[in-house]
Amino acid sequence: MQTLLELAIGYALVCVLVAMGLCALRLLVGPSAHDRVLALDTLWMSGMLLALVLGVRFGTQVYFEVAILIALVGFVSTVAMAKFLMRGEIIE
Repeated sequence: MQTLLELAIGYALVCVLVAMGLCALRLLVGPSAHDRVLALDTLWMSGMLLALVLGVRFGTQVYFEVAILIALVGFVSTVAMAKFLMRGEIIE
């Protein structure tokens, strides 16, 4: 019999994977560039959450370090894309 934690982790993995799939769909189909940037922002957050859930599941520190790297790169890329959409250039 599975413990409650194992069931919760499995449910969280399924939910995060469904969210990633829906974000990928919005990224491909999105009617405007702003929708695609928002979908990409949500996609990297879901990827970070996936790494965190896998870190809890397997009990290793590597997944938590990967989640920190995803968060840093995702934040910088989101700011750069938002600035590009507003002004048309990234570096002033």
